[in-house]
Amino acid sequence: MLDWNGMGVSVMEMSHRSDEYVAIAEKAEQDLRDLLAIPSDYKVLFLQGGASQQFAEVALNLLPEDGVADYIDTGIWSKKSIEEASRYGRVNVAASAKGYDYFAIPGQNEWQLSKDAAYVHYASNETIGGLQFDWIPSVGDTPLVVDMSSDILSREIDVSKFGLIYAGAQKNIGPSGLVVSIVREDLLGRARSSCPTMLNYKVAADNGSMYNTPATYSWYLSGLVFEWLKEQGGVAAMEQRNKAKKDLLYKAIDASDFYSNPIAINARSWMNVPFRLADEKLDKVFLAGADARGLLNLKGHRSVGGMRASIYNATGLDAVEALVAYMAEFEKEHG
Repeated sequence: MLDWNGMGVSVMEMSHRSDEYVAIAEKAEQDLRDLLAIPSDYKVLFLQGGASQQFAEVALNLLPEDGVADYIDTGIWSKKSIEEASRYGRVNVAASAKGYDYFAIPGQNEWQLSKDAAYVHYASNETIGGLQFDWIPSVGDTPLVVDMSSDILSREIDVSKFGLIYAGAQKNIGPSGLVVSIVREDLLGRARSSCPTMLNYKVAADNGSMYNTPATYSWYLSGLVFEWLKEQGGVAAMEQRNKAKKDLLYKAIDASDFYSNPIAINARSWMNVPFRLADEKLDKVFLAGADARGLLNLKGHRSVGGMRASIYNATGLDAVEALVAYMAEFEKEHG
């Protein structure tokens, strides 16, 4: 925070073009490449604006003005990406979970993909509704674009199946404001002429994500998280840990008549577990008791209500065990 390797300055004070900071940035990128086994023909970009800015950036870079892009609607975040992309071109909503009340993901046999789509876009995990893909769509030669903000680095993926992966940092990578975009090189250089320079993937790639001053400290802290993940055994180890966490919590919910989760079993999120109490009048009492035990931020999103346990990589199994114990105690007292 205050002194980097005896230099007398914080990483925050360094020039982003200094040898010291460039070394920090390059190591962070290499560690991420190692963790995800990113092929050499992909650029890894550390950008600003979060995933919400990527909603526009994807379209400006990949959607020709006279083209069409296919989007899959599975919840609030995919809806936002659809709304933003629609500002810049024609969007075909090829499938929607609306017909399942957003409790299940339409199988690919239900999708109505365009023959000439510039790309197919989906959100791998919907944080608010707790809906997650347990499969990677197969879209042939059409570039597959995924918003992986809330589940990147939580379990193993094959990066080569995607044309573009983007992820806001604040769930499993680092501080908010940073976004990581992993772009296949053949997709660079396609930005429309009206694309702002700062939103052009090729400009970012050609300048090592340093066309302007990047979010230097967030990038540095993300690098520390990558180091920590490698120390834990990498993404494969995190997958086992996350599986144990979500299995424990869903088992407690399913074994009870007091708690419920409406999501189809094959679409249940590993990262965000929504649940409801049998009597919603007890919600405030439940949350107060949780807060008193240090079990924080369990209130569900205002758009869906109920409870939501977010169990990202940084959350240990012990925290989930404490939550399950409290849930059992609360049910015994109020059920």
